[in-house]
Amino acid sequence: MVMNVSVVIPTYNRKPILEKCLKALEKQTLKNIITDYEIVVIDDGSTDGTSTWIKNNSDILPHVVLYQQEHGGPALGRNLGVMKSKFEIIIFIDSDLIVRDDFIVCHVNKLLSSWKNNKKCFTYGSVINTSNFENPENEMFKLTDVSFAYFATGNVAIAKELLLNVGLFDSSFSLYGWEDLELGERLKKIGTKLVKCPQAVGFHWHPPFDCGQIKSLISVEKDRAKMALLFYKKHSNLRVRFMIQLTPIHNLLWEIICLGGLISINRLFPLLKFLVDSGRNRIALEIVRIPLNLIYVRELRRLI
Repeated sequence: MVMNVSVVIPTYNRKPILEKCLKALEKQTLKNIITDYEIVVIDDGSTDGTSTWIKNNSDILPHVVLYQQEHGGPALGRNLGVMKSKFEIIIFIDSDLIVRDDFIVCHVNKLLSSWKNNKKCFTYGSVINTSNFENPENEMFKLTDVSFAYFATGNVAIAKELLLNVGLFDSSFSLYGWEDLELGERLKKIGTKLVKCPQAVGFHWHPPFDCGQIKSLISVEKDRAKMALLFYKKHSNLRVRFMIQLTPIHNLLWEIICLGGLISINRLFPLLKFLVDSGRNRIALEIVRIPLNLIYVRELRRLI
């Protein structure tokens, strides 16, 4: 069986890392099961010259097909990418993911071997987080890279037919988070199977944490709470409650961990600055996530 692939990538103001992402995808080693692939990039209203760079470098990006839209969020972008795609298999990745040269083949091999009675399954690759911009592929897998998500669009492959049947992404998720997990709930309800594909490795780059990011991180947590509430209104079940941390257990847990708010970002700021100044940015990020999660659960409780 020969199957071809459309890699769908929404992007917004991530030009430097997107360049690495696309160049890595252009180096894919194909085997007999794949004769062609396309890289469908949806520029979600970027203001950093993303589209201009892609157009000016079409000679080194022969597989890239570019579409542009007004800024509307990744759900809208992924939907456009799926509708414009021309092949049978869709691979979703984020625009800050750098992949190995066997990435597409690994997904397709695993997916085809799972298509026995029907196509109600998807493959989920490995995501390794890194702050190494020059050589992200040098990062080793860490305990913090383990994911328990059912369907997350950072690194998945799925039949286009199945996506269309289930209804694509809900574009009302216009802020940060949950649009992929919400689609996952619909996939789960029709019995779609998750197939792990650890061989399909992607290196998820993000800039090293610094204290100047704190304000935007707080804003993201508040946006995440708004989208979590939308998620729960669409799927009011216990599983979603636990996913979005909308339970008394989660409220109590984070209040206890943060001593009722005594452990706050303001109080931690001197420690965070010291860690960043001494090059321990990753430790600082893990520490700041603790009060950030309290901000999230409190905001979610307030919105309810």
